[in-house]
Amino acid sequence: MNSFMDWLERTKLLMGEVAVERYISAHILIVGVGGVGAYAAEMLVRSGVGELTIVDADVVSESNLNRQLIALHSTLGKSKVEVLEKRLLDINPNLKIHSFNEFLKDERIPELLDSVRFDYVVDAIDTLSPKVFLIQHAIERKIPLISSMGAGAKFDITKISIADISKSYNCTLAKAVRKRLSKIGIKKGFTVVFSTELANENAVELCQEQNKVSNVGTIAYMPAMFGNFIACHVLSQLAKSTSLSND
Repeated sequence: MNSFMDWLERTKLLMGEVAVERYISAHILIVGVGGVGAYAAEMLVRSGVGELTIVDADVVSESNLNRQLIALHSTLGKSKVEVLEKRLLDINPNLKIHSFNEFLKDERIPELLDSVRFDYVVDAIDTLSPKVFLIQHAIERKIPLISSMGAGAKFDITKISIADISKSYNCTLAKAVRKRLSKIGIKKGFTVVFSTELANENAVELCQEQNKVSNVGTIAYMPAMFGNFIACHVLSQLAKSTSLSND
C-alpha cells in the first residue's frame, strides 16, 4: 500500500512539497456541508489538508439529490456531517476530522472559534443570521475567512467570481450580508464567492420550512463550482503564507 505522502505526489508536482506540507498541517473549519461546503471539504482533503472541523445539523433529503455530493439514495435520512466524515476518511484515513451535528446558533459561534486555532474558516451557511455572526466573529479574531454567497437561481458558471464582499453585486444574499454587516461597521475585509449573473426570478418559490423562507431552483454544477472556487482560494492562500514565511 502506498504511504500517505505517495498519494499526494501529483499535488506536490504542481504545488511543491513545502505547500503540501502546509496543507497537511492546516486545520480548516467548514460550516455548512450541503451543496457548496461538501465539495469544498472534499477538494481540500484530496489536496492534502490534514484536519477539518465540519458543522451542519441537516440530514440528507431527496431534494438534495440533484446537487449535493453526499446525497445518494443510500444516504437519505442520514446526518450530512456523518456521511461526509465517512467519505473523507475513505479518501484519507489519516485525516483528523471533528464533526458537529448541530445548527450553529449565535452564542455557539464564539465558543467554537475560540476552541482551537483554525487556519481558515469556510462559511457555507445558507441562513442569514448565523452566517453574519460567523463572519463577524472570524473577522474580530483575525481568522482568514471565505464566504459563499448564493448559487441558487443561477446557471452560467462563467459568471462566478471571487472578490472582497464590497465588490460583490447581482446577488441577493450578498446584498443582505453587506446590509447586516454595515450596521456593525464591517463593509469590507473578507473574500466571497458569488455570481454576477442575474438570478432567474421564476426559480424562487416561497415555503414555510424550518429556517427557510423560500426554495430556490439550482442546477447540479453551480454549488460544486462554488465549492471548488472556495477550495482553490484557501489552498492558494495557505501556499502563499508558506512562501511569505520563507522570504
